[in-house]
Amino acid sequence: MSEWFTVENIEHIREQYQALGPIIGFLLPFIEAFLPFLPLVVFVVVNASAYGLWFGFLLSWLGSVAGSYAVFLLVRHFGKHPKLRFVTGSKKVEKLIKWVDMNGISPLFVLLCFPFTPSVIVNVVAGLSHMHKKFYLIVLLAGKFVMILGMSVLGYDIKSLLTSPIKLITAAVAIVVLWWVGKLLEKRLNARVEQDLKQARKLTKNRDKHAS
Repeated sequence: MSEWFTVENIEHIREQYQALGPIIGFLLPFIEAFLPFLPLVVFVVVNASAYGLWFGFLLSWLGSVAGSYAVFLLVRHFGKHPKLRFVTGSKKVEKLIKWVDMNGISPLFVLLCFPFTPSVIVNVVAGLSHMHKKFYLIVLLAGKFVMILGMSVLGYDIKSLLTSPIKLITAAVAIVVLWWVGKLLEKRLNARVEQDLKQARKLTKNRDKHAS
């Protein structure tokens, strides 16, 4: 593995990827929105390395936003179909839908800023909520901008990362920190969802008592 993972081999792969053209740089982040097990971080870093920081970032940003918005629109249109209940009918998704309808777009923006939060769940929940399509597009553009620009800056110079231990360690630490913060945010968000929904149920019960 160490013999293969050299600067020369990485440069050769980068040149081959670049030869495929920028369309592939757009398509890979687009497809990742539908297949979230694919490594978006790798696609973003490779795009930035192959096409330069800003053009590579633009390809990744537009591809990821377009893919996420396509998922959102498909869920908005077909999400109520009975055959999709195994995805859209889970208790976690239903709780998040209610919470998003209560709290609006701000929590979704924060989630989309972190590279390791499950963006497919965010897209599904937004699609099933009552959020306006235009507002979600704005949230996607802003959140993905922050997230993908950060990853592009971290990894655009692969050669420098491989030849400089300090830069490599810094990038690795930054990725671990982003992962940890994203998981911590997700955990706190889940707790906040439960708390807010409990309060909403209490208010509803109190109103029903007063009404009767």
